[in-house]
This record gives sequence, structure tokens and C-alpha cells, in this order.
Amino acid sequence: MTAPTDIKAPATSGQLATFWLDGDLYGIEVEHVQEVLRSQQLTRVPLAPTAVAGLINLRGQVVTAMELRERLGRPPRAEGTAAVVIVVRLHGEAVSLLVDSIADVVDVDASDFEAPPDTLEGQARELIRGAYKLDGQLLLALDVHKAVSA
Repeated sequence: MTAPTDIKAPATSGQLATFWLDGDLYGIEVEHVQEVLRSQQLTRVPLAPTAVAGLINLRGQVVTAMELRERLGRPPRAEGTAAVVIVVRLHGEAVSLLVDSIADVVDVDASDFEAPPDTLEGQARELIRGAYKLDGQLLLALDVHKAVSA
């Protein structure tokens, strides 16, 4: 018997690098995070998918910048508001994620992991592995591999 393909990734204990996006707290595994940068100059890419905000020059390396607001179906960032860049490394390749602000690195425990909230819809439902209940806060665990696949 084969397992259904829509099952979310299993809960893990460890550390998540957290960030804010449209008022919600998200997290990705720290082992994927290469660095965090303040707003960077973006070069637009003609005919690119809307989630591709552009390219950044990271010390001579050209890195694709993904707009997480677009990927998660959130409204655009307010005009004149700079994004924070989280550079992640997956399979040896660097990709940057544009977020509203960076938060803390938090320890999470698999026993606090739950299925994604029923309120998530559309693209967000596909990109969220689940949620961790923190003190008075819900931390949405982002599937970084799916998030960077434009």
C-alpha cells in the first residue's frame, strides 16, 4: 500500500529561524539558512513568474529572490517598505526569500507540532508543513523546498 502524496513532512525537534510576514510568524530550519541581509538591490527578470521578485548580487554570485508574500497569497508589501532577505542554501544552491522582518531562532519540539490550521487556503496550504504552538503564538513551519520552487 502506498502512502498518500499530500501528507505533510513529519514534525521535527530542533531550531527554526523565524520571521514575520503580513503579521504572521513563520519558521524554517536553521540548517537551510546561510545568512540574513537588509534590503538588497533587485534586478527585475522579464517574463519571470510573479513570485520571482528579481535577482540580487551576493558578493559576485547571482541569487534569485523569491517574494514570499506572493508565494503565500498575501497582499503586496506596502510601497516604500523594504524587505529583509533570508538567503537559504538548498542542494548547494543559494536562493533568497523576501520577508517583512526577521525574528529569533527558536527551539521547537515535535510534541508541539500540529497539522496546518484549517484557515490556511490556496498556495499557503501547500507551502506550510504544519504549526508549532509557542507561548501565545502560532509558528507556521514553512516547507522551504516547496517555497522556492516557482
